Amino acid sequence: MSILAFSLLVWLGSFSAGLVGSLTGLGGGVVIVPLLTSVFGVDIRYAVGASLVSVIATSLGSASTYIKKGFANLRLGMFLEVSTTIGAIIGALLAAFVSVKFLTIILAVVLIYSAYLSQRPRPEHTEIVSTDTLAEYLQLNGTYPTPNGVMPYYVNSLPAGFSIMLIAGVLSGLLGIGSGAFKVLAMDQAMRLPFKVSTTTSNFMIGVTAATSAGVYLSRGYIDPGLSMPVMLGVLPGAFLGARILIGAKTQTLRIIFSLVLVVMALKMVYNSLIGGL
Repeated sequence: MSILAFSLLVWLGSFSAGLVGSLTGLGGGVVIVPLLTSVFGVDIRYAVGASLVSVIATSLGSASTYIKKGFANLRLGMFLEVSTTIGAIIGALLAAFVSVKFLTIILAVVLIYSAYLSQRPRPEHTEIVSTDTLAEYLQLNGTYPTPNGVMPYYVNSLPAGFSIMLIAGVLSGLLGIGSGAFKVLAMDQAMRLPFKVSTTTSNFMIGVTAATSAGVYLSRGYIDPGLSMPVMLGVLPGAFLGARILIGAKTQTLRIIFSLVLVVMALKMVYNSLIGGL
């Protein structure tokens, strides 16, 4: 396969990854790593390096639209990013001492259970006005646009969400992923935020978390410009398109896509672990 054909195919795959990552808040890495390793035979370490670049690109490509439209909670994202950044540093330091194969099996089980949780019916607009005292003090509550006008929402269980974000950061540093699945589940299930707010705020956050992990991979020489460039150029337009689609998409449709991606990601991680990949 010529370099041009390889780059074109990687670009097409990355475009799809950016689209899915933007819609679900997971980042493009959940598609990029399996695509590069299984289809193109790229070494897993370089695939993870390119994945982190794609996650950053996805975040940059979609977050601007979400913030402009009033979906992403910028204040909440910046607060929770403190936890994920600390976790990413811890994960990167622990990477040399932890059995990643064992960790991926545990992570796969958690992802499948998370897919089940995301499908549990829950009203998109809750009437609960009582909120977490700390969240109220930090002014983390917000509003977001709906077909019926701007609706308020309230942040609940902030300490629990902050703790889950720490775990998400550790997994990002260990596995080289954006950990968007845990970010979305923390905000959707633990903090009881509307699903669109959860996915869009996650998209804003994963770029910072991935950048923290990418620094480690860059220092180890695992980010190849020749591979990362077509990945980034494909992910960016895909992320922009996904951001536009999400604004008018139905919440239940997004939940279904989110769950399917989680299951596929979990099964792929188990497969990679069994054949000696991750």
